[in-house]
Amino acid sequence: MQRENKDLAAYRESEEYKRLKELRRKRRRKQVMIARTCVFGGAALIILVLVLLINALVSGLKGKETIAKPDNDLLKKEEKYMVIEKKPNIDVQLLTPNDYSRPGITTETIENIVVHYTANPGTTAKQNRDFFESLKDTHATSVSSHFVVGLEGEIIQCIPTAERAYASNQRNFNTVSIECCHMDETGKFNDSTYNSVVELCAWLCCKFNLQAEDVIRHYDVTGKACPKYFVDNQGEWDKFIQDVADYISANAVEMTKEERDAYYGESETVTSAPEATNLMEE
Repeated sequence: MQRENKDLAAYRESEEYKRLKELRRKRRRKQVMIARTCVFGGAALIILVLVLLINALVSGLKGKETIAKPDNDLLKKEEKYMVIEKKPNIDVQLLTPNDYSRPGITTETIENIVVHYTANPGTTAKQNRDFFESLKDTHATSVSSHFVVGLEGEIIQCIPTAERAYASNQRNFNTVSIECCHMDETGKFNDSTYNSVVELCAWLCCKFNLQAEDVIRHYDVTGKACPKYFVDNQGEWDKFIQDVADYISANAVEMTKEERDAYYGESETVTSAPEATNLMEE
């Protein structure tokens, strides 16, 4: 036993033992370093991923906020309106306020321009305007129009567009109406009438920020054959709408809302008629 202890002690003093001991110590140190590196490296990687995720989330929220709350000043600068600076030659002959042709009821936001025909072949714009005026005395019916376009292309305004006319039935409250004169029973407009109606429709479209497609027929409201020629000939109506669009394209200029409002000025005066009844042309 003593011999074995002496041999063990001698071995521990040998160079071989010391060399092996040093190798084991270095191996343990290396293992510890690797373990520490893995721990700290993994933690650093996790932190980096978290930071990137947080940044991505914050950027996404900022992006959504930018979309949800655009720069109002920038939008205002980019907002454009089409305006025809050359106003049609309109002869303003407003009707006397009365319950049967000019009730004085305010229009709401204008959504359509409605084209009609007078169904009185050969009559003039003035004659049709005066018929509307006579209703204040005769009470024969309830009918009127904002504008009447005559056989020579003359345009008479009977009612301010800020007031309702009795022309388009259930759509009186948000439309502007145009009665058109014609020579015969076909209801076809001559060239002078046609050109003035195109010009007037285009100008009104720009005034109320509408498109040519927003010009409609009385027929499109109620199914009534009015204007007759354009109901009987759909292709001619399509051509008319295209002519309105072409007129706008050729004559309109872009303006900002502020410029447009300044150009058109204040709304037309509305004559108050508290007792007016909301009658509709049949």
